[in-house]
Amino acid sequence: MSEYLFLVPILPLAGFLINGLLLGRLPRPVVSFVACVPVGLSFLLSVLLFFGLKGLPPDARVLEQVLFPWISSGFLLVNVGFLLDPLSAVMILVVSGVGFVIHLYSIGYMHHDPCFGRYFAYLNLFMFSMLTLVLADNFLFMFVGWEGVGLCSYLLIGFWFEKKSASDAGKKAFIVNRIGDFGFLIGMFIIFWQVGSLDFRVVMEAAPTMFVAGGALITAACILLFMGAIGKSAQIPLYVWLPDAMEGPTPVSALIHAATMVTAGVYMIARSNVLYLLAPDALLVVAIVGALTAIFAATIGLAQNDIKRVLAYSTVSQLGYMFLACGVAAFGAGIFHLMTHAFFKALLFLAAGSVIHAMSGEQDMRKMGGLRRHVPVTYITMLIAALTIVGIPGLSGFFSKDEILWKAFSSPYGHPVLWALGFVTAGLTAFYMFRLIYLTFHGKGRMDADTRKHLHESPKSMTVPLMVLALLSIVGGWIGMPHLFGVTNYFEQWMAPVMSGAGHDAVSHALAAGGGDTGMEVGLMTATVILVLVAILAARKLYGQTPELSTRLREKTPHLHRLLFNKYYVDEIYGAVIVRPLVNMSIFLWKIVDVLIIDGLINGFATLYNDISQTLRAGQTGRVRSYATVFVAGVVALVAYFLLG
Repeated sequence: MSEYLFLVPILPLAGFLINGLLLGRLPRPVVSFVACVPVGLSFLLSVLLFFGLKGLPPDARVLEQVLFPWISSGFLLVNVGFLLDPLSAVMILVVSGVGFVIHLYSIGYMHHDPCFGRYFAYLNLFMFSMLTLVLADNFLFMFVGWEGVGLCSYLLIGFWFEKKSASDAGKKAFIVNRIGDFGFLIGMFIIFWQVGSLDFRVVMEAAPTMFVAGGALITAACILLFMGAIGKSAQIPLYVWLPDAMEGPTPVSALIHAATMVTAGVYMIARSNVLYLLAPDALLVVAIVGALTAIFAATIGLAQNDIKRVLAYSTVSQLGYMFLACGVAAFGAGIFHLMTHAFFKALLFLAAGSVIHAMSGEQDMRKMGGLRRHVPVTYITMLIAALTIVGIPGLSGFFSKDEILWKAFSSPYGHPVLWALGFVTAGLTAFYMFRLIYLTFHGKGRMDADTRKHLHESPKSMTVPLMVLALLSIVGGWIGMPHLFGVTNYFEQWMAPVMSGAGHDAVSHALAAGGGDTGMEVGLMTATVILVLVAILAARKLYGQTPELSTRLREKTPHLHRLLFNKYYVDEIYGAVIVRPLVNMSIFLWKIVDVLIIDGLINGFATLYNDISQTLRAGQTGRVRSYATVFVAGVVALVAYFLLG
């Protein structure tokens, strides 16, 4: 079946080309059909490829298709090729499946937008780029998809570019990601310099012999690759673009935050697991950055009032969990949480879009309240998503998040401090998510009379995708139940062939040995569930039963609230320390160096030559008598010079 691999990304590309080239000429139903059907076919093909891969023996679960050589220069040979293994199979199912649901939802959400065709063209290009990224069989071709999703994020975040905030957010995402991508490129150069190839299979097989385990070179390469992941997956210190990404249409936020761009960094780290196991110091950096990002973003989410901004900081926090898992060498757990997060985060954003749709565009939760009676389907599905993200037992988020916390505690690369950061983050997540639920759906309505008059449930084209994602949020994690429950962890078993080599077997045995302490695992799991329930009850008390308590609490701690509400003033600090000096330096280079010095010198010489020319021009009269007179005078002068000399 490898000959069909290229169709998975090419089908959405075809949709982009048709809608893009015929922009403004196709009726909306045709635009919807052209955009959605290729993505749906990509998902169906991904399912067929998954089962085809599953039918192979575990050690032979690799399908590869090379379309043609791309770059051939000396030792450098880069193909346009696709690689399907258990890791990329999971990714294409998540990307195409969740992406297809978001496409269907967008038909209703964007129905009245005048740029309907342009929106779907961009969305299809986004799908093509992400599917290329996860199917590429080498670092450089993956980087093409990597940059493609960066371009599409710029186009879609700034989709309503007539709003300055939207165009600024698009530029911010693009520029911040270029910083991370610079590190990614240098990391790639180091790998090629040492191994002589960028092909994933060649690099992973040769790395244990070509690099010194724990050496400076492999550590530098892995940290530089991680720098790219920090930008793409919005980790400290390059997370600042993702909260502003909400300026785009809500389905775009769902696609970016759930299934595509932000998951690219986690995927890249998991794909490079052999390299990272050779660089324990780099793993430690990944774990620390992930844990700190998780708790940092969660604290900011406590004080935000924009419903989409709360979910944006939630995404940054959940991505921190994924990197924490990768940093303690539990790469499979990181990808497992990536998958379950795609389900419930897409659901949260699309449900938020349904709320905004009902509220005639209003996003401030302080102007909502009592919506559960008006949008019951949206309420139930968003409640399911909230219960899932906080880790209520039985739902998908419980299994993936608990596995990360346990591995952070028990892994030879883990530490109780890392577990404690993840543990506290779980409580904060439960609090801010149910603050959102109570402010939005419970209590008295706080909207104006005109908005109240137009409250309504979203159309079927929006609510049916919500129901599908709600079902996936419930059952999506059942394939990864821990051994603690006396069942086979099918997800871990499926991912095992990819997570092998370079000492990974030793790590697996160590993790298994740690996992044998069932009492400790049950105790930590119970403590997390209790913390989550307490946080939910606290949110219910402060925002559901006696909201005046939250007001008094805010008034008693104004400085803390202001600090969290203003996101620790990180944007302002970056503006003062980095952006403004760069702008001032650019103005100096423009006005002083460029205009005054360079242009001044060039224009000054031009003026000088012009003046000389104007002076000499006076001698060009066009009269033969004048020229003859000058000629004779010159001859006389020369003769006199020679005679008298």
